Amino acid sequence: MTIKEKAAAMKLDSTQMASKSAKIRNLALSAIITALQQNQNDIFQANEQDLAEAAENHIPEAVVKRLKFTPQKLSDVVNGIESLIAMPDKVYETQLVRELDEGLVLIRESCPIGVIGVIFEARPDALVQIASLCIKSGNCAILKGGSETKNTNKILFSLIWHAAIESGLPENCLFQAEQRDEISELLSCHESVDLLIPRGSNAFVQYIMNHTKIPVMGHADGICHIYVDESFDIDKAIPVIVDAKTQYTAACNAVETLLVHKDAVSILMPRLNKVFQEHHIELRATADIVKQYGSIEATDEDFRTEYLDLILSAKTVENIDEAIVHINKYGSHHTDCIITENQEAAEYFMRMVDSAGVYQNCSTRFADGFRYGFGAEVGISTGKIHARGPVGIEGLLTYKYKLYGNGQIVADYASGKKEFHFKDCKK
Repeated sequence: MTIKEKAAAMKLDSTQMASKSAKIRNLALSAIITALQQNQNDIFQANEQDLAEAAENHIPEAVVKRLKFTPQKLSDVVNGIESLIAMPDKVYETQLVRELDEGLVLIRESCPIGVIGVIFEARPDALVQIASLCIKSGNCAILKGGSETKNTNKILFSLIWHAAIESGLPENCLFQAEQRDEISELLSCHESVDLLIPRGSNAFVQYIMNHTKIPVMGHADGICHIYVDESFDIDKAIPVIVDAKTQYTAACNAVETLLVHKDAVSILMPRLNKVFQEHHIELRATADIVKQYGSIEATDEDFRTEYLDLILSAKTVENIDEAIVHINKYGSHHTDCIITENQEAAEYFMRMVDSAGVYQNCSTRFADGFRYGFGAEVGISTGKIHARGPVGIEGLLTYKYKLYGNGQIVADYASGKKEFHFKDCKK
């Protein structure tokens, strides 16, 4: 069966998937947890095979970090699924009840999007998170993972799919695309696929957007910033900066650029530079910082780069406005942070920075669906339509309007015979 044929079958099954009760969807998620735990040795063995092949093929270290599926990552995805099970059901939730006229009642109700295609990078845990979120939100999903993790993804998908259908979900609730050439065919399935969520490089995401009629939601680069304001606490600043850079350098929410107020440089940089040396962080900075503290001089291209490595760009700025202009120009609208004890400055920064996440005095690594209490995420959206930031259950739902009448016709209202009185009612 081709991707196009499979997508068409999934489209037909999507209404069945959406109609499944929260109880059945949660039973499927519980069955997935059991399957993953009972077969963990097989999963780890498949992942070791992927890691060995990655070494043979000289895959970049940043990618290797992402494709490792450790006992800790298994524990994390299980915790994520348990969080999803515990969350209240959002499918067919009433959002608005409005009486337009006597006996004419309008209801807006949440509902699944339908068939979602997710193309993601070499992260086995992403496959589990995405499949689980789509099940919880009542959506069918076509999953295409990176070739670097094909062995791990194959066993994970098999376990998840069997657990799902044995729990009562339709046969076409999930499908795994395994061949690279299937991506092009997937992009042509605009009649069956309702949404695409690509996760990968900027060039890859742009390719997806430019070669499909299907709506696309997602993000490309993760060029995140931390701005250290003049009124800052150095004992907060250093751990936050180090965590944002080193806790998981290959993540899209790791900090890539440090902006420092001119009056904060002499206080921050001596201690920070010492800590950077301890953590083997390479600093690429503007000339004034290079001259005083020693580092590689940054180029304009450095400020446009997502390193995904122990490298950090740094720049001295005159004031908060220069920092904001820099972030809005060079950033990817992902997650940006201000370190300051001045609450007015923090609020100004958060209002003016055009990003999905704006933080004060905490690591950019908090930009994550699980850490937001969403259970998991299918990705981070840096767009402004429909969903923004970590995309959890609500980001995978749309809504429909239901109008209940009793023989009313528009002609009566157009002629003035009847009038609307628009009365909002309790949900």
